[in-house]
Amino acid sequence: MGYANPQQTAAGIHTRLFSRAFIVDDGRRRVVFVSVDVGMISQRLRLEVLNALRAKYGDLYRRDNVALSGTHTHSGPGGYFQYTLFMISSKGYLESSIRPLVKGIVKSIDVAHGSLRPGRIYKNRGRLGASGVNRSPHSYRNNPRQERDRYDRDVDQDMLLLKFTDADGDGIGALSWFAVHAVSMKTSNRLVSADNMGYAAYLMENHKDPSALPGQAAFVAAFSSSNLGDVSPNVRGPRCVNSGLACDYLNSSCPEGGTKECQAFGPGEDMFDSTRIIGLNIFRKARELYADATEEVTGSVQSAHQWVDMTDVVVRLDDAREVATCKPALGHSFAAGTTDGGGDLNFTQGAVEGDPFWDGIRDALLGPPSNQTRECHRPKPILFSTGEMKWPLPWHPEIIDVQILTLGSVAVVAVPGEITTMAGRRLREAVRRELGSEGAFSDADVTIAGLSNVYTHYITTYEEYQVQRYEGASTIYGPHTLGAYVQKFAGLARAIAQDRVGSLPPGPEPPFFQKNLFDLLGAAKADRKPDNGTFGEVLRQVLPVYRQGDVASVTFVAGNPRHSGDVRDRSFVAVEMRDDASDAWTLVHTDASWETRFLWLKDRNRRSNATVEWHIPIDAAVGAYRIRHFGHFKSMKGLRPVITPYQGTSDVFRVTAGFYRR
Repeated sequence: MGYANPQQTAAGIHTRLFSRAFIVDDGRRRVVFVSVDVGMISQRLRLEVLNALRAKYGDLYRRDNVALSGTHTHSGPGGYFQYTLFMISSKGYLESSIRPLVKGIVKSIDVAHGSLRPGRIYKNRGRLGASGVNRSPHSYRNNPRQERDRYDRDVDQDMLLLKFTDADGDGIGALSWFAVHAVSMKTSNRLVSADNMGYAAYLMENHKDPSALPGQAAFVAAFSSSNLGDVSPNVRGPRCVNSGLACDYLNSSCPEGGTKECQAFGPGEDMFDSTRIIGLNIFRKARELYADATEEVTGSVQSAHQWVDMTDVVVRLDDAREVATCKPALGHSFAAGTTDGGGDLNFTQGAVEGDPFWDGIRDALLGPPSNQTRECHRPKPILFSTGEMKWPLPWHPEIIDVQILTLGSVAVVAVPGEITTMAGRRLREAVRRELGSEGAFSDADVTIAGLSNVYTHYITTYEEYQVQRYEGASTIYGPHTLGAYVQKFAGLARAIAQDRVGSLPPGPEPPFFQKNLFDLLGAAKADRKPDNGTFGEVLRQVLPVYRQGDVASVTFVAGNPRHSGDVRDRSFVAVEMRDDASDAWTLVHTDASWETRFLWLKDRNRRSNATVEWHIPIDAAVGAYRIRHFGHFKSMKGLRPVITPYQGTSDVFRVTAGFYRR
């Protein structure tokens, strides 16, 4: 989920995805913030999690005090949305996707709930450069010059970090926010990956608890998304891959090949290396901020939440005029994609006029936008009038969440989408101003948690919207979307400052669809194996000896990984080291480790191979190792499917500091 490419189906694991939960209780109130390694939090996912929490904890964890935020990796699962547009692009509503997500998020909250104890929170803030660039500078420069002159960059480089300790001062966790897209892994990637933010978390947790396997450290480090809407980690910028020349500045396209050939590149040799570099940058800054965090966060915790119908919010402008938001719609430039992942068709960014060819196809298949919607969204030329498309279910959400959590002087604004750099700055200022209006929050440190609670695509400034690049075309509630959010979040901040959160109306409750959800993926078919072969059999063996820094690789006869079901507590991969004295084997890496890659390949005859790569660290201990693969295969007994576990083991091989002669 993220690149909206139905052909981008999973074919293995780069790193695992985790949910990391933080609970803060001041003795009177409690708040929960969860950072989840997914593209974004969908409305259905949030509602399912809240239902599960209610069944387990009653009214302890509720819509107002639980915030869920996605890291925005584009290499996580789809299929956990209840609106038609998202179901179409990710093969429907998939129980096999949403159930593990719900269970994993709830489990992370369970773990945090069970480990509540007295402690302290410290905060620190610093700047991190060379890790993000503005991918729509033309839009950014359409903001007022006077406003732009207040900032030295067209991206936010600030990282805010909270350091959690127990009563003895021992570190137990870190929670940070930084604005960069998790798209170091490209559109060509087919491995599940937590991307750059996930790698930063991996490094931080390993730094604090080096003996623990991924996901099992006592120290929890979350790297959450922020106002990343126009911020790319591909810091070398875009170029035409077929010519090496610069892309067109205004519409990010190439003379031959259009937007598809205009691609931005990260700092590394390939996407894995770029992920490593950006993640390492983020980790190093977080480690520095954590070590120097001495300003204690004190005071109370509070939360405020409302549901809002975003299709008709009246927005009061500075000149006293009143305007309104619109029914959802996507513009032509939405189909162009971005320099981080361009579209396949002949759409370009910056389109302020429609295309008769594509408009004609749309009108024939889906019907034209109403005049009211056209007028409301100007200058956006509407490609899909999703707010007027209801079959088989609404194509976009209308009821959305606005929410603020405060931890002492720290305010977390849970934004339901991808808000751009300048839009995020305006929103933070408005919230800070309202929080300080009564004096209690005069020094509020306001941060944005992006991709939270429900997904509504992008949120640009009014001025950026006029340019209609991808971000503006994907601002689905029209040109005054940001104004509506500023107004609504400012209302929450004012209620917190005046201690009248209890009087806030909850707003219209969002739908929880039971009918017309569809699954386009279907069940995986029975597995086949080579004649006279067995599942788990080694097809290509490891070498006898590898040096530190080499890649050990082994290929097995495999089953479809989908037949292993919910694998949250299992691994497809084990790298084990032998203790020569006792002949016992110790688990060194799993498929959650950065150092391993699990690659699955299926041929036309439903026969699968699984290749396990171990990218041997430079500092790996010298000794004897083996690689194991675990899985399940499906066979049919008449009309009844039978799922059977299997495993395979490589030959023993040695890792040395250098080759040696026998």
